[in-house]
Amino acid sequence: MSQSKPNFKCILIGDSGVGKSCLMMRFAEGTFSQEFVSTIGVDFTNRTMELDGERVKCQLWDTAGQERFRTLTTSYYRDAQGVVIVYDVSDRQSFDNVPSWKADVERHAGENVAMMILGNKADLGEHRAVTFAEGAKLAAEVG
Repeated sequence: MSQSKPNFKCILIGDSGVGKSCLMMRFAEGTFSQEFVSTIGVDFTNRTMELDGERVKCQLWDTAGQERFRTLTTSYYRDAQGVVIVYDVSDRQSFDNVPSWKADVERHAGENVAMMILGNKADLGEHRAVTFAEGAKLAAEVG
């Protein structure tokens, strides 16, 4: 296989506690931990994958969701090819903050960045505060 494809950088953003670090750990190691440890600044991991028959290295960056780190983490948007805005389906406020996170992406990321909205913690069905339909509607509205 050729090594000609570039590395890909994707960042995870969203409110504190929505599960960005767990998503990163699951992506990189295939594991899950219920322990909550707040990210300070940023953390990242690499994973080599096969894409269209070629090996590529994907960097996944986990950013701190607390407001006090927001100016620091926006510098990581610039060279990202992808941004995942994560909200917690059991936390209405994290969902309501998605448009603000999207505005940050529009201000700080390149114009060709791919963006995804991800409703996390769907396994907490009995505590769900955001319906699937609401999530789908927001995703359609923000493009």
